[in-house]
Amino acid sequence: MLYDHFADLELRVDEYDLEQHERDTSSGFTRTTTVVSLHGDGETGQGEDVTYDNEAHYTLDDSPEEFPVTGEYTLDEFSDQLSEVDLFLGNEPNQSIFRNYRRWAFESAALDLALKQAGTDLADRLDREYSPVRFVVSTRLQDPPTGDRIRDWLDRNPDLEFKLDPTSDWTAEVVDRLADTDSVRALDLKGQYHGTTVDQPADPDLYERVVEGFPDALVEDPELNDDTRPLFDGHEERVTWDYPIRSVETVEDLPWEPEWLNIKPSRFGSVESLLDTIDYCRENDIGMFGGGQFELDVGREHIHAVASLFYPDAPNDVAPKEYNAPEPSSGLPSSPLSPPTSSQGLEWK
Repeated sequence: MLYDHFADLELRVDEYDLEQHERDTSSGFTRTTTVVSLHGDGETGQGEDVTYDNEAHYTLDDSPEEFPVTGEYTLDEFSDQLSEVDLFLGNEPNQSIFRNYRRWAFESAALDLALKQAGTDLADRLDREYSPVRFVVSTRLQDPPTGDRIRDWLDRNPDLEFKLDPTSDWTAEVVDRLADTDSVRALDLKGQYHGTTVDQPADPDLYERVVEGFPDALVEDPELNDDTRPLFDGHEERVTWDYPIRSVETVEDLPWEPEWLNIKPSRFGSVESLLDTIDYCRENDIGMFGGGQFELDVGREHIHAVASLFYPDAPNDVAPKEYNAPEPSSGLPSSPLSPPTSSQGLEWK
């Protein structure tokens, strides 16, 4: 099992600090994240909290309370210790999944630190080599949707591929225009989100336009009901899941055995849960691709490292963070991303 390669890694944490990052995004909101740095034995391990609540980051930054994370552990012991810590300081997060996001920041920082203190990196610990990472660019269309943003990106780099978020105001003409580019590899229906700023209610007309208009693309997170479920008859192998996927148990609870899953490390909370789920997918021939969370710092490197080792050739939604800027620009890295010539810990520069 993959986790067995890491559970007994030793780490020493002498102190930690937190640093906020903030940036406007192509999806029209200001992204705030917090980088967790664990220091010990002359090394620093880092992780990134991708909680989608800016106030929760500000509260964390302003709090004088210290989390009880210093000491000497194995990685498994550190994870057990962390499971007993209220990382939201007595405040209930807006969504329960945010607890996983913040826990992942500390767990990934601990894994990064433990690997560095052992003088190794993620690939070496698994006796693997990093591979080039194919990526797609995830973006929303402008309002009203026309497809001009995609054309703008393709004018700058005609080899780009995309993952898009359809909305009910996508007309048949918009779908045709996008399909004609032959660059759309995945479409996220956002049907599993409820009570968020990106909710897209189940819309049978939209679902039909997407399923029929992009016959070779993956379709992510539909909401299945009496009106929408029949639209996926014969297309089940194209459906992939993202928001519900947080453990092996959540994979087993899906409406049918999937062909594809979106693996976002932060959703899992713990290193063990992430690696156990990757093990499960490999054992059951489930395709995987990486997903991003608008990371602004080291979190983006970490998802590149994981994708590089386990699903480098998939349509990974892990484009370098510059692609999340509000407007397209030129001179950005092209897909696939070259692996690092040297690395340590979870770094993938």
